[in-house]
Amino acid sequence: MDNAQNLLAAVIAHNANSFASFAAARRLIQHFGTVQGLACASKEEMRAVGKISEKQAAALHIALELGREVCSSPLRAGERFSCSRELFHRYRARFFSARREHFFSLQLNSKNQLIREALVSVGSLNIAVVHPREVFSFAVKDSASALILLHNHPSGDPSPSSEDRDCTKRLVDAGKILGIKVIDHIVIGHDSYYSFADEGRIEDN
Repeated sequence: MDNAQNLLAAVIAHNANSFASFAAARRLIQHFGTVQGLACASKEEMRAVGKISEKQAAALHIALELGREVCSSPLRAGERFSCSRELFHRYRARFFSARREHFFSLQLNSKNQLIREALVSVGSLNIAVVHPREVFSFAVKDSASALILLHNHPSGDPSPSSEDRDCTKRLVDAGKILGIKVIDHIVIGHDSYYSFADEGRIEDN
């Protein structure tokens, strides 16, 4: 049994490991594939699949939420943006249990320091509808010099869709008109990410 299953068994059995808790942990991993997949499940799904009690499912759900908070370290106001990989590692945990797309904009000053982040849109399983007026209303209010856009793909695959590409083009073009540069648009998957800037797609637009 791998470490993830051992940890799950410990939480289920309240740190008193038993054959029943190991079996429950094995059922959960076999069904959901990974701990990240399990983090997307509801307490009811955990209880049904793992064949555990409501109290055990609640404890497991809380443990997974706590782990997500520990792993999440988004930029704070005044911190400087460095690279796409850093942002992926700092934000990925926020989306482990997300079942819908969440579109964020990070408002930056002239020194690439964060002014604040804004949740622009919450979409469906595979699309977040984003309009330039919503994105840039936050940027104008904050007197931002630049933006970084990021959103998640609940499927775990960060490959940009045609809608992602069209959206990026619209926002880059709108930013040029307003004098607010779109530095990057990062699509966050479970284990990897896609950066429009790294792939040369920002300047192409």
